[in-house]
Amino acid sequence: MQTRTWVCCTSLLVATLLTGCDQGTTPTTAPAQPAAESFQDFGNYSVHYNALRTDSLTPDVARSYGIQRSSNRVMLTVTILHKDGAQGSGKPIDGAVDVAAYNLNGQMKGIEMRRVSEGEAIYYLGEVSISGQEILVFDISATPTGEAEPLKVKLQREFFAS
Repeated sequence: MQTRTWVCCTSLLVATLLTGCDQGTTPTTAPAQPAAESFQDFGNYSVHYNALRTDSLTPDVARSYGIQRSSNRVMLTVTILHKDGAQGSGKPIDGAVDVAAYNLNGQMKGIEMRRVSEGEAIYYLGEVSISGQEILVFDISATPTGEAEPLKVKLQREFFAS
């Protein structure tokens, strides 16, 4: 039951985030390249992640999470799941999430992750700025509470600021 509740909350959040585009305008360029893998398994854990331009959020969603909507800002979301083994799905858990973000020129992008919790859902959000067409690399290090070794993931995505 707990997993089902989390899946419903997460599905609603993801649907809101991904379908929250401003219906009144047509973008002149694509906001980001098509998504590749959005999670990685690590035995009893999995790390789920996504990055998208913040102007794809509805104003209400952005306001509720304290996110600045802009075509030159990108939001990264990270969730750590502990797998329950029975159904192969998992339950969101607390941990430490650190991210190093940089472009292909090696320019570091400041990103600070913050914890968000809604019911049983736990995830981490961070924002970073982009300029023009930019490929960002996110080196994600997620350490579940009680574990010594971090789970490391690399996400690379191309964005277009308008």
